[in-house]
Amino acid sequence: MKKKLLDLPPLPAVFLAIISVQAGAAIAKGLFPVLGAAATASLRIGLSAIILLAVNRPKLGNLTSVQWKAVIPYGLCLGAMNFIFYMAIKRIPLGLGVTLEFMGPLMVAIFGSRRLMDYLWILLAGAGIALIAPWTTSGIDPVGVALALLAGAFWGGYIVMGGKISRLMKGSDAVSVGMIFATLLILPFGIEGGGFARLSPALLLSALALALLSSAIPFTLEMKALRQIPARTFSILMSLEPAIAALCGLLFLHEHLSFKEWLAVALVVIASGGATLTARKPAL
Repeated sequence: MKKKLLDLPPLPAVFLAIISVQAGAAIAKGLFPVLGAAATASLRIGLSAIILLAVNRPKLGNLTSVQWKAVIPYGLCLGAMNFIFYMAIKRIPLGLGVTLEFMGPLMVAIFGSRRLMDYLWILLAGAGIALIAPWTTSGIDPVGVALALLAGAFWGGYIVMGGKISRLMKGSDAVSVGMIFATLLILPFGIEGGGFARLSPALLLSALALALLSSAIPFTLEMKALRQIPARTFSILMSLEPAIAALCGLLFLHEHLSFKEWLAVALVVIASGGATLTARKPAL
């Protein structure tokens, strides 16, 4: 499987990675009624950690104290981001959850900028969020909205920490080791929720598919694509994620969004893509 994935051209690889992640989220939401969000998140992260450790085989004994101090908070942030996001989409549609969560990376992309164009992207994204705020759209759970925004804040932290740790160790090693600490953070919530008692062989297979779709497959595809296309091009393509999430929610979960909600998704996608496209190149 890995060899076939690596044979894909970069653009189809990125699109497949996005679809894989959002299809995995749809599978996860389908498991919530039986296992609960906490147990589902624990299984997703835990099985992903096992898969990535088996494939990448990072040499834990060779890590320096500086690397440990960077990878532990990175992994905890990764775990918190995923756990809180699952708690959010338990309450609100998948497409809206990803749209709200996307505010995190969008704010990172334009943080500290003082150019007029960047304020336009902030206004567009803000308009999108206003369209799906609980007080303007009936039936949208305010706790779900708050959780999705909080997951976005952790996503922003994950991006910042990921940039720092990429200068200290290989990306594959960082994610593999980070997943260990993400699992340690989430597992107690999964155990406390009691969902593991309802685990069956069929559900375990679904959880394994979830781990593959949400972590192992997209990570392989993204690493391959990043070696062949500029980071800016990659980021613009990733800006399509809220729209793909909304489509996956519609196809797999039958979550129908209103016109205002689809417009909100479109505004956030445009804002994210525009912020990436017009971002200043780092000084050499």
